[in-house]
Amino acid sequence: MIIDAWGQHQTLRHATDPIFDSLRRWTRRTVPTAEAPVADTLAAMDAGGVDRMLISAWYAPRNVMISNDEVAGFVAASGGRLIGVAGADIARPMDAVREIRRAVTGLGFRAVRVLPWLWEVPPTDRRFYPIYAACCDLGVPFCTQIGHTGPLMPSEPGRPIHLDQVALDFPELVIVGGHIGWPWTEEAIAVATKHENVYIDTSAYTIARYPQALVEYMRGHGRHKVLFGTNYPMIMPAKALDGLDGLNLDPKTRAAFLGGNAARVFGIS
Repeated sequence: MIIDAWGQHQTLRHATDPIFDSLRRWTRRTVPTAEAPVADTLAAMDAGGVDRMLISAWYAPRNVMISNDEVAGFVAASGGRLIGVAGADIARPMDAVREIRRAVTGLGFRAVRVLPWLWEVPPTDRRFYPIYAACCDLGVPFCTQIGHTGPLMPSEPGRPIHLDQVALDFPELVIVGGHIGWPWTEEAIAVATKHENVYIDTSAYTIARYPQALVEYMRGHGRHKVLFGTNYPMIMPAKALDGLDGLNLDPKTRAAFLGGNAARVFGIS
């Protein structure tokens, strides 16, 4: 089974938000004019042989690009192939905790994702700590972005070393850092190696762009720590998986990378 640890089925609000204009310059994606059906996402998964995809809500300051309820609708329309990941407005901590609880216990979501760069603060900011406590209480992973930002926003909040303090304060919290942490990938590997519950996903990068340090980590003591991801629709699953054989992963490591690690982390049967 192949599980994509980071995707999103876009709303038109998300797809056309000006914050992504800089990404469109080099991906050469046109701005859509209509909502895409869930069938488009499922077709892209089929083309890449992806069985399941975790899709997330997007909450930014005073801007809900994809709501939890919209994600729940996409999940319901997918025949069980899409899995919900909740978002929350960290500027309203108690409202955020209640919304996360609703998404997990009421909507069946399997994780929470908040992107520090959208808030222009690191994940050690006090507003994140109620979110971490809620994730621990509910037994779901906290997913976030590590590395530089494609959008023209500060990259410093994505330094992987920030997660070291979070993991020290919440050792039971499962943390998945997406986008491999480049250009601080070795820093991400150090944090994931140090902390039992910290993981890395490869979303937003094709296999040809994986840093060698990450590939060596996947082949060695990090074989249970790296999850496959695309950041769909930025990268299509088939393109994200192109060159997989060139990683020279043994069968068990390859299966863990493509789906086994995600199944364990997110509790997917």
